[in-house]
Amino acid sequence: MSSRKVSDTKTLHCEEESSVKALGRKRCPLTHQNILCATRTLLEEIGFADLTIEGIAERAGVGKTTIYRRWPNKASLVLDAFIEATIKEIPFPDTGSVQEDLRLQMRRLIKWMNGVEGHTIAKLIGGAQDDAELAEAFRSRWLTGRREEARQIIQRGKERGEIRADLDPEVLLDALYGPLYFRLLVGHAPLTPGYADKLVSLVMRGLDS
Repeated sequence: MSSRKVSDTKTLHCEEESSVKALGRKRCPLTHQNILCATRTLLEEIGFADLTIEGIAERAGVGKTTIYRRWPNKASLVLDAFIEATIKEIPFPDTGSVQEDLRLQMRRLIKWMNGVEGHTIAKLIGGAQDDAELAEAFRSRWLTGRREEARQIIQRGKERGEIRADLDPEVLLDALYGPLYFRLLVGHAPLTPGYADKLVSLVMRGLDS
């Protein structure tokens, strides 16, 4: 995307609509998408640390107040923009087998991590170590939703008798997904589909011990 403002004509039209919000009209979805698009573009260009609400507003062709009506801070906006663009790429399947569901989803996640999205999420995790707002946004907007989806897979496995009923799902999720993020951040070894297969097999076998 160029440095020109996103969809200038349509954006201005939406801003005109938002000016009558007090009369009960809904916020313009086009303006919302313009802001998310501008955020993603700038995040790739300059990174989270140098990203500002002023810069996003200028790129999207909106006022800062338009952004602050929708998001409380930069971190929340960045995570929403990131999730909106990527979440459909890493869904959980329902094959009838909890082990196969996890294996396929983790393979998709590894493919995703090996792309630009993985590079971005690694930078966000790194930035969250020194930014409380980013850390909170990462947990509430990204991590919580992904883990809830995974817990539903585990619950299905319990109901089918594939997983012990007394198993702590949080520990299982940490055992499965923790190594993926560790390799993403540390880079000591590659993230490959075969690694997902071996990891799932190892962890699931351990549940029977």
